[in-house]
Amino acid sequence: MSSELLVLTVDLGALVGNWRFLNDRLTGRTRAAAVVKADAYGLGAAHVASALAQAGCETFFVATLSEGLHLRKTVPAAEIFVLSGPLPGTEADFPTAALLPVLNSLEQIDLWGKFARATGRPLDAALHVDTGMNRLGLSARDLRRPGILDGIRPILGMSHLACADDAASPVNSRQQALFVDAFSPLTPPRLSLAASSGIFLGRGYHYDLVRPGAALYGINPSPGKPNPMLPTVRLQARILQIRDVDTPMTVGYGATYSVKGKGRIATVAAGYADGYFRSLGGRGFGVINGVNVPAVGRISMDLITFDISALDDGAVRQGDMIDLIGPGHDVDCLAAEAGTIGYEILTQLSRRAQRRYAGTAP
Repeated sequence: MSSELLVLTVDLGALVGNWRFLNDRLTGRTRAAAVVKADAYGLGAAHVASALAQAGCETFFVATLSEGLHLRKTVPAAEIFVLSGPLPGTEADFPTAALLPVLNSLEQIDLWGKFARATGRPLDAALHVDTGMNRLGLSARDLRRPGILDGIRPILGMSHLACADDAASPVNSRQQALFVDAFSPLTPPRLSLAASSGIFLGRGYHYDLVRPGAALYGINPSPGKPNPMLPTVRLQARILQIRDVDTPMTVGYGATYSVKGKGRIATVAAGYADGYFRSLGGRGFGVINGVNVPAVGRISMDLITFDISALDDGAVRQGDMIDLIGPGHDVDCLAAEAGTIGYEILTQLSRRAQRRYAGTAP
């Protein structure tokens, strides 16, 4: 038996294919960036960004300064925006590593402006305007304050859509109108409003730069419709033991699952410590030889029990692998079973998994 108990395979060819598919939807000078925050949604920012840069992606977004500093080592020539912006004492780290801050508040604008004036030259930055999320972001009124941008050269104006995954939501057009109004007096050289789902709202939302994240990693950007993106991840766990069971046996902590009739239980080397959520007990499925097998009993930290009674005797053995995420059961399927979203599933995948990177840019 191989020593690998849990294997996460990332298909970089599919991931690059997703970026190209999105980039090809754009017209004119509009380009697709790539959001690789949270270690590229848990899949490995160094591997992901390197593959995307080789494919022609020139702009990346990360969440924190630390992420930007690490990413700069991988893509030395790329444009990198840091979404959280600068904190006091970190200003010099940005130009030193050629990172671009996203300014989200009057306090950050003041901080960056003072630093720029101290250096004696204007400094580039993105301006983030809040158009309805009420999280980070400036107001249109903030941007109209006299002298607010002294020392700052805004090279990108951006905002974030709250309901882009619902094309029928009136919130989208309201936010777009606020976005246009906010930047009309400034006219930065580039504007960016759409992330993954926003790209599918149409050309009117594309502007100069779109910021796909989840769609790159295979998550459906248009829930309720067929997924246009290629799957990029496969998570497989090894079967440690197969046990014959019969009534009135129970399975797992708390004896929450009672066996009904003769059957077989496969115990698998993964659990909630690996990102297979505890809520999946009695709701989740794995796949063996194309057959869905239900997770039964409570999910443990390191172990999951699956009912494999539907498989013929001898069709599965100790040491075989089960797909937790894979063909016929993608990340969105597992997320739905867990009562969450694909973003959370990907970002919680365990570092205990042996990671393999497959595929090359087509």
